[in-house]
Amino acid sequence: MPHIDLPKEYPGIRSLFMFRPETAAPLNALVQILLHNPHPSLTPGERELIATRVSSLNNCKYCATIHGAIAKHHLHNGDVVEIVKVDPDAAPISSKLKALLKIAGKVQLSGKEVSSADVDAARKEGATDLEIHDTVLIAAAFCLFNRYVDGLATWAPDDLDVYDRMGKQRAEEGYLTPPFKIQPKP
Repeated sequence: MPHIDLPKEYPGIRSLFMFRPETAAPLNALVQILLHNPHPSLTPGERELIATRVSSLNNCKYCATIHGAIAKHHLHNGDVVEIVKVDPDAAPISSKLKALLKIAGKVQLSGKEVSSADVDAARKEGATDLEIHDTVLIAAAFCLFNRYVDGLATWAPDDLDVYDRMGKQRAEEGYLTPPFKIQPKP
């Protein structure tokens, strides 16, 4: 049960955005830029995997599941998403993305955990300064989002089909369109 009175028909961060639209606008704009808008080299699916991995490490059920669903729709592969959640090194992804996910995992612990060796390893795999920057920013932003969602005890659906429908919408439309309503189970 949420700690404050939130709209019950919207799960996770969507309920918080409906509760306080004036803070939702800049947060949605940031996520649109970080995860959905065109990027010179990281696909939306790869960027969603970074958000999914950080959210999984933070044990944020809603964010890990919804961004995993969005990644699945971008990548057309749900199996890779599930592997990245638990062991990115075992996932069938590029060595560059594995190195970036290691950086994201360090950011999840503390920004100061990211070392020159981590950055050098990513560069050795072909990561650019922009990709390293955006990985750190996505990871840091998702630490904020995860704590926002869980700090106010928003509800998260148990039905994976709900996440799949929401994931499809976000993958197709981005983050600036209104979410659809969901009725929580009593």
